[in-house]
Amino acid sequence: MCDDKIIRRFAGVFIVVSVALGYWVHPAWFIFTAFVGVNLLQSSYTGFCPLERMLGWAALAGCTPGGQRRESSVGSR
Repeated sequence: MCDDKIIRRFAGVFIVVSVALGYWVHPAWFIFTAFVGVNLLQSSYTGFCPLERMLGWAALAGCTPGGQRRESSVGSR
């Protein structure tokens, strides 16, 4: 499970970068922008987010696999 802020940051970066690439490199990059937008829309309805799964699997950005939450190190002595 990931913090929603992490997912929003990744999505925002993907969108800004793909729009810039579509403008300056090749218009086909706008397909990636549409893919990110559709994925955000479907995840708002289904609760399934592939990025969250990938980050959890790789244990990146404080994400954990399988919807588990990381325990806080504060007060766990």
